[in-house]
Order: sequence, then structure tokens, then C-alpha cells
Amino acid sequence: MASDQPTIKYSQRAGQSVLEVGGPWTVFSIREIGKTAAKARAASGARKVANVDASAVDQLDTAGALEILQLAGAGPDTKVQTQEERHAELFKLVQGNMRKAPPERHPNWIAGWFAEVGGTLVSGLKQVTHLAAFVGEIVVVFGLACLSPRRFRFPAVIKQTYEVWIRALTIVGVLCFLIGVVIAYQGVQQLKQFGAETFAVEATAIAIFRELGVLFTAIIVAGRSGSAFTAQIGTMQVNLEIDAMRTMGLNPVEWLVLPRIVALTLAMPLLTFWGDMAGLLGGAFACTIYLDFTFVQFFERMRDTVGIWNFYTGMIKAPVFGIVIAAIGCFEGLQVKGSAEIVGQLTTKSVVEAIFCVIVLDAIFSVIFLLADV
Repeated sequence: MASDQPTIKYSQRAGQSVLEVGGPWTVFSIREIGKTAAKARAASGARKVANVDASAVDQLDTAGALEILQLAGAGPDTKVQTQEERHAELFKLVQGNMRKAPPERHPNWIAGWFAEVGGTLVSGLKQVTHLAAFVGEIVVVFGLACLSPRRFRFPAVIKQTYEVWIRALTIVGVLCFLIGVVIAYQGVQQLKQFGAETFAVEATAIAIFRELGVLFTAIIVAGRSGSAFTAQIGTMQVNLEIDAMRTMGLNPVEWLVLPRIVALTLAMPLLTFWGDMAGLLGGAFACTIYLDFTFVQFFERMRDTVGIWNFYTGMIKAPVFGIVIAAIGCFEGLQVKGSAEIVGQLTTKSVVEAIFCVIVLDAIFSVIFLLADV
């Protein structure tokens, strides 16, 4: 009767150690063979096996043959005795493909660091190149649409405008209001040391008009609308809807990307204006508490001391930020390939890239306005 468990025994024949194995040697039966082999080796005191006797093996697969050869420490010259031809062929195949493990590599951390930096740089350059090509395609499609206004999908533009403008008013208003409170409070606290706490009005208004209103609005829009663009288009990619559009001769840039870019370009100045007003209201609220100002006094002082160009500088940035956020969101959505997991990864990536580009552009605008003395 065949054994249900693999057997292993070290013996001596003609002054040479022999590994005798029997029973089933398959991937399912050798899970616990390590302990049995260790006991058998310790009991026999064998150190080196010259031959393998597998005559008693009744079931054998590749995993079992490899395990037997490894237990024997078999080399290319080790002889394996079997009763069945197919077992002998399997041992020969496995023995012929056995290789010594390559020596352990000790990587140089400096070389690894340079390789990682280089790979990141190359990947970034490719990303910039592909994004530039995508922007060029958008410009071409927009130009063709301007020559033929019927190609503008106005219902889609209106729908996207509602999504990115009307439905974002609450979160933009609340956040900018609180930012105005914080800026005014910090301004009062710091300027009070010099007896100039009333200048907190100018500090709050200028900071919100020039930088914080448009910047925080852009960050909110990037996290809310930019990510939504990527997720929507990316899901369409996963469902093969984009491929179906191309098959029907429809340009995804014209049908999906352009309405979103136009909508966000129109909505960003409106959201920025709303954010500026909410921020000023928050600043006025804080000043009425810490400076005993009335709302009327706050806005009268702001009107008399804060120039109109402080407002214009923020509004000039708004449509540019909207174009950048929408373009990056749509671009990453079109890069989705494979499973739905990629949608989440590229959605996160689009938000990070959009916020990064917004901050870089804000710095560039600041330098330009400084040189222009605006």
C-alpha cells in the first residue's frame, strides 16, 4: 500500500551516503518535509550525499523533484535512481535547470540615490512634454471652435459651470471667511506691539485681494473640481467610453475637455470675487471684535487706503489658474489605463500637480507685478 506521506532516509552504500526517498513528493505533500529531513540527517550524521534513490517514489512533480535534489545537495554529477522513466526525465529536467543563487548584491546607496533622482527627473520631463502636447491640442481645438461656434457644446459648458461655480460657493465662502478672520486677528496681535493695530485693515485687505483670496480658491477648486475632472474622464477610460467616442469619429478633447476648461475659466474669477468678499467680511468681523471698529469704518478705511490694483492683481490670476487646473485634471483623466485603481492614483496626482503649478504661477505673477511696480 502506498504511503500518504513522503519518506526520507539517509543510508550508506559502498561507503557513500545515499538519500532514499519514497511516497508522494508533490507540492501538496512536502509542506512539512523540512523538519523530517532535519531529523533524518541528524540521526544519520550524513554531511554529503553522493546518490539519490527515488525508486520508492510513487507520485512526483516539479516541486517534489526540486525538493529532493535540494535535500541531497545535488550537483550536476549526482546520480538519481528511479523505477519510472517519467520520473527520471523529470529529475533530469529539474537537475539540468538548477543554478547557483547569484551572490548577494550590496548596492551603493549613493548610486541608488542618483538613479532615483535621475529616474524622477526623466519622468518629470516626459510628463511636461506630454502635457505641453496636450495643451497644444487644446489650443487647436479651441481655435477651430472659435471659427465654428456651433462646435462649442454650450449645454455642457453651462452644466459644468454650475458644478464648479454654484456648488463650490459654500465651501469657498466659509474657508475664505475664516482666513479673513485669522489674518485680521494675527495682524492686530502683531501690529499692536507698535501701536499700529489699525493698519490691520490694510494688511487684511491687501493679503486677501492680492494673494490669499485667489490662492485658496484655486486650491479648493483643484481639490474639488480638478479631481472630479480626472475621476470622471478616467472612469470613462476604464469603461472604454473614450475609445468608443474615437471609433465614432468624436474628438474627446472637443467633447469632454474643452467644455470643462471653458467652464472653469469662467467660474474662477467669479469664485475668486466671492472668496475676496467673504475674506473681507471675515476680516471686518475680527476687527469689530479686536479694534472696536464698525463694519462701515472697516470698509471706509479700506476704500481710502487700499488701491484698486490690489484687487485687479488677484483677478488677473484667476482665469489662468482655472485653465491650468482644468487642463491638468482632464490630462490625467485621459492617462488612465487599466483598472479602476489607477483612477484613484491619477486623481491624487492631478490634485498635487495642479496645486504645485498654481503656487509656481502665483510666484511668477508676484515677480512680474513687482517688476511692473503694481
